[in-house]
Amino acid sequence: MFPLERQKKILELLTIRKVLKIAELTEELNISVDTLRRDLNTMTKQGRVEKIYGGVKIVESRFGESSMDERMVSQLESKERIARRCSELVHDGDCIYIDSGSTTYQIAKYVKHKKKLTVVTNSLPVAIELMDSDVELIMIGGKIRREEQSVVAYEYIFNFHELNVLKAFICCSGITIEKGISDYNLEEAITRKKMIELSKQVIVMADSTKFGKDVTISIAPLDKIDTIVTDSNIHTSFIPAFKKTSTRLVIADQ
Repeated sequence: MFPLERQKKILELLTIRKVLKIAELTEELNISVDTLRRDLNTMTKQGRVEKIYGGVKIVESRFGESSMDERMVSQLESKERIARRCSELVHDGDCIYIDSGSTTYQIAKYVKHKKKLTVVTNSLPVAIELMDSDVELIMIGGKIRREEQSVVAYEYIFNFHELNVLKAFICCSGITIEKGISDYNLEEAITRKKMIELSKQVIVMADSTKFGKDVTISIAPLDKIDTIVTDSNIHTSFIPAFKKTSTRLVIADQ
């Protein structure tokens, strides 16, 4: 197993169990203590994990938003089901926007074989996933946000209004009936607001843990969102509540 693969596995284990002993990790990964220490030293310098006496724990964000690495492995099966369902909405010849986020990233894997597809994105992982495909790829210019692995755009760098986006696949950190969708970061929220304004159809991709949360920055009320695609773990109380709104709620597993 290569170092990056081991480090990804360590993050997966810590996402589930939060704290692990050195002995548990060496046994789980079938590696030596020295090899593990090298990996942990690298991950500590990157700010992804924190060493504690006899073990290691995942670093929690100070701002309430978990790291991109953590979210990439959290609720992964649900996010893949959501992405598969959303990919059914993408057709040959479409121009779509794929937002930065661990759920929206998954859709890139399912649309890369569409014909004459144009993808606009601010997500570095999405761009890398599509780099070797036949998809026409447009990367929004702006400032690199390292912790989110995204580009937060400024209109003087990139003219949004020249885009002809048919469908925008948007991520968020919170969804409520009353306030709509919200996020932790102002710059990400600004980019999402602009893409929602520009796109003919707006699809929010959100696993069930996002519902009932109204976090720091408001992105858009529900009347600006055409569809929300989530997983079957959503609390049943939200289903009748959404029937009273103009936003279509889709359960990916059904």
